[in-house]
Amino acid sequence: MILITGSAQIRPEHRDEALQLGIEHSARSRGEPGCLAHNCHIDAEDPLRIVFVEEWADMAAVKAHFAVPESGEFVQVIGAMAEGAPVMRIFGAEEFSL
Repeated sequence: MILITGSAQIRPEHRDEALQLGIEHSARSRGEPGCLAHNCHIDAEDPLRIVFVEEWADMAAVKAHFAVPESGEFVQVIGAMAEGAPVMRIFGAEEFSL
């Protein structure tokens, strides 16, 4: 499984719009093949920081996701609303049972 975390520090005047776009992006992404989860959150300690947590079946699904034009457009729009560059980290993950 592939885990992706991402965040953007949104300028105050764009917070509501960015959050709505993030929710829409997550909902659209969940419909893509190989998407196991894709959610948009607000950081409980910083209400201007939008956080994304994604789970993908494999790297092929991730690459297909980033090839979707709407994904690239979303990153550009959120980047324009942010105080700095959005941050994204991609991890290979293995689930364990306790």
